[in-house]
Amino acid sequence: MATRTMQAARCPTDELSLTNCAVVSEKDLQSGQHVTVRTTPTYKFVFTVKSHHSVLPGTIAFSLPQRKWAGLSIGQEIEVANYNFDKSKQCIGAMTIEIDFLQKKSTDCSPYDSDKMAAEFIQHFNNQGFTVGQQLVFSFCDKLFGLVIKDIEAMDPSILRGEPASGKKQKIETGLLIGNSQVIFEKSESSSLTLVGKAKTKEARQTIINPDWNFEKMGIGGLDREFSDIFRRAFASRVFPPDIVEQMGCKHVKGILLFGPPGCGKTLMARQIGKMLNAREPKIVNGPEILNKYVGESEANIRKLFADAEEEQKRLGANSGLHIIIFDELDAICKQRGTGASSTGVHDTVVNQLLSKIDGVEQLNNILVIGMTNRPDLIDEALMRPGRFEVKMEIGLPDEKGRLQILNIHTAKMREFNLLCGDVDVKELAAETKNYSGAELEGLVRAAQSTAMNRHIKATSTVEVDMERAEKLQVTRTDFMASLNNDIKPAFGTNQEDYSCYIMNGIIKWGDPVTRVLEDGELLVQQAKNSDRTPLVSVLLEGPPHSGKTALAAKISEDSQFPFIKICSPDKMIGHSEITKCQAIKKVFDDAYKSQLSCVVVDDIERLLDYVPIGPRFSNLVLQALLVLLKKTPPHGRKLLIIGTTSRKDVLQEMEMLDAFSTTIHVQNISSGDHLVEALELLGSFTDAERTTIAQHVKGKRVWIGIKKLLMLIEMSLQMDQAYRVSKFLSLLKDEGADRGFYE
Repeated sequence: MATRTMQAARCPTDELSLTNCAVVSEKDLQSGQHVTVRTTPTYKFVFTVKSHHSVLPGTIAFSLPQRKWAGLSIGQEIEVANYNFDKSKQCIGAMTIEIDFLQKKSTDCSPYDSDKMAAEFIQHFNNQGFTVGQQLVFSFCDKLFGLVIKDIEAMDPSILRGEPASGKKQKIETGLLIGNSQVIFEKSESSSLTLVGKAKTKEARQTIINPDWNFEKMGIGGLDREFSDIFRRAFASRVFPPDIVEQMGCKHVKGILLFGPPGCGKTLMARQIGKMLNAREPKIVNGPEILNKYVGESEANIRKLFADAEEEQKRLGANSGLHIIIFDELDAICKQRGTGASSTGVHDTVVNQLLSKIDGVEQLNNILVIGMTNRPDLIDEALMRPGRFEVKMEIGLPDEKGRLQILNIHTAKMREFNLLCGDVDVKELAAETKNYSGAELEGLVRAAQSTAMNRHIKATSTVEVDMERAEKLQVTRTDFMASLNNDIKPAFGTNQEDYSCYIMNGIIKWGDPVTRVLEDGELLVQQAKNSDRTPLVSVLLEGPPHSGKTALAAKISEDSQFPFIKICSPDKMIGHSEITKCQAIKKVFDDAYKSQLSCVVVDDIERLLDYVPIGPRFSNLVLQALLVLLKKTPPHGRKLLIIGTTSRKDVLQEMEMLDAFSTTIHVQNISSGDHLVEALELLGSFTDAERTTIAQHVKGKRVWIGIKKLLMLIEMSLQMDQAYRVSKFLSLLKDEGADRGFYE
């Protein structure tokens, strides 16, 4: 048929409206033919026609969606011409269709199988022409749906020729639907329709992982293993195509709990997880902000956080985007229920509200809640079960490789602008900064920068920068070392001042007994470091008062070079109640468990226990706490050496505490004249002549004096005139041993 003018009419029946065909008279055209309808000189539309006896010759009838799409009015004169599809280029390979209920009042929540829908669509509209933007009505399961063609891809010509696919994809405006075309349904944004099956939304197959993210740019270092574990548990199911996840009956992880020491990157990590995902901007909530003094407001604040996710889930179902909610300081609002002393019980109701929102009766599958705390022991256990915060990840202190990454991140900019001196070896700094957290390493770099800047400030009456030298500013190794020694100390590291006061006079090796204690101590250090079978090694140094037990314990711990050394001493707990004392001791041990290698010195145990022989009385609460902690194995991968000191072995024996230690080492007093002379020689306080005189007096005699006491006597004697020093010393020595029957 040549181009002819026809008149537009209304489709005669509803049944014919559902065929998506333009209806004509049998005298004009045959069913199955394709025509172009030109409404204006520039606009033409392709239709497939169907003949029907009720249509008058010279007219062409369109359904309401067709008239809307082509902008036709009834009685309008239009030009109609035959149209032939080029089957090598215009067969439809894949067609994306936006779908919604035709009438909003007929909506329902039952799921529609998109695979069956696609099969019926192809059967119903086979060999029809479709154009991008075209509107039509489709009947499925006795429901009417309004469709809009969104996108058409041509079929690969190689497949049509029976050859392997070339993989080329070509978009076309108009195409012919054939039996092996692929139809993909995508529900419209505002629709409440629920689709299931493989033929639903291509969008869901897009990866949720942002393609251009990497650790270094994000400023995260030393957390590679933790990130891969979180990814495996929380995101693997979200990256997979939804239909496979659906077939497995797999539910996404809804909660991650990050815990560990302060400054190790928990908040940073949570913030970056949001950037890493193609998700909504994360909602970051500080725990205390949730709480409100008015009744019911705290719970309402929790509900507001989840409102967007709930609304989107109702609207879009499985196609809903991921909503991330980050709780910082989670322990502020999620304490164990029933423990609060307040009469309002606000904490309890907030926890209840959070529990029901994360995994209550009405489940949300489009949320990821990330909680952070450095006190996981305070959090209500109902939150920790699978389905809520099921991925629990410890963000611990970085190892050497992690510290190297962190230092590289924080010095990258200085390196880029040549402000880092060549003598700075980042690997050396990483080795030196044992037990430094990420925040402390950042602080170290800042302190080194300040030290370097300070060199370029003129200290005149006004503070001004020496601009000539400032342009040559470089941060050197000396700046870093100064900051390492003076400015930044790790919270979970070794505080040298702690134990240096115990060994300020050094260790005086006056004989074999001292050497033996140090050698045995070295063996125990090696055992703690290298043995996989004994992650916990404990030793008790016992001996008479003033024999130097604490100094030896401090020396053994210092020589161990463990990154964490703490001395748990009674002098820091003066005036503490029993409960406070127990908590202080427990904190020392808890801190030790955070480090890979730790050494805890429990000094003067009988003083810690408040023991006095009159009565006798002691603190049973502290005793029980110590007994538990001395036997408690550290967490997997951590090793702990405990060194205890006591002057009352007999008392500990009665309290059944000796069994809590792996081994006991006896520390002796100086008991012979020869050892005494050896000690005097090492101390070098007296002259050679004075020492000879003392040696003659003590030769072959039994003495009994602790090294600490000996130092005291020597210092006392040295205050006298030179002529009387020796006689004073011998007199004091005799008094010391007299009441014990020594110095005979």
